[in-house]
Amino acid sequence: MSRRRVAVKREILADPKFNNKLVAKFVSVLMKQGKKSLAESVCYKAFDIIKEKTGNDPLKIFKTAIENVKPVVEVKSRRVGGASYQVPVDIRPSRRIALALRWIIGYSRDRAERTMQEKLAAELMDAANNTGTTIKKKEDVHRMAEANKAFAHFRW
Repeated sequence: MSRRRVAVKREILADPKFNNKLVAKFVSVLMKQGKKSLAESVCYKAFDIIKEKTGNDPLKIFKTAIENVKPVVEVKSRRVGGASYQVPVDIRPSRRIALALRWIIGYSRDRAERTMQEKLAAELMDAANNTGTTIKKKEDVHRMAEANKAFAHFRW
């Protein structure tokens, strides 16, 4: 980690179909081994499935799902006097989005549906309805932070 200067945040370009930066970020996280066109097709087909099943705007459901999954606090390990404490800390906005995207994609890959498009669509719809494994993960993270609230004074 360089001590010279802070790394510059690169501006992400909006995706071609929805002209949305969050969807472009989602596609980038979804991508494996540099196959962006495949990741885009999986994402857009999942959005088509959402539109077909719900009849609502898939972008709206996607944004709702991300908002529902974003965690507010998490725990970080701090060593104080030979003991490790799980200290609850607030999460900065960019990390909240990154965690939400990572959790949605990770848990959609673990689902039982046949294709990745169906898995992703189902996970996004579950997250938008405040159900599913990604919401459970968020609640577990919040519960851990709540349980370790006594160690909040170790935050620095």
